[in-house]
Amino acid sequence: MVIEHVAMYVNDLEKAREFFVEFLDGRSNDRYHNVRTGFSSYFISFDEGARLEIMNKPEMIDGKKDLNRTGYVHLAFSVGSKERVDELTEHIKNAGYEVVSGPRTTGDGYYESCIVAIEGNQIELTV
Repeated sequence: MVIEHVAMYVNDLEKAREFFVEFLDGRSNDRYHNVRTGFSSYFISFDEGARLEIMNKPEMIDGKKDLNRTGYVHLAFSVGSKERVDELTEHIKNAGYEVVSGPRTTGDGYYESCIVAIEGNQIELTV
């Protein structure tokens, strides 16, 4: 089996779309909008792997997103090299996003950095 896509609700659909397109080379489809329900979404595609669906609808609940919560914790993107992890981490940091760890080599051998990027959700950059 293959993961076809992962979905996440966001408050600011356009800002989330811009992040994945600008920093992670995502390609976005045209916005889908259901006028009856108010639901809107974009699918973001990358060179390989699963797509990401970002979604918004009226009356969402936006609870606290503790970084050590249960459930889905982060989306990890392989960027190809340690140098690219370093460069992209610095670029995203300079754009005002919080880097919460790294770049570093973890105990299990990953070279990574973690960034709180989309409304309290973590993005991991790795080789």
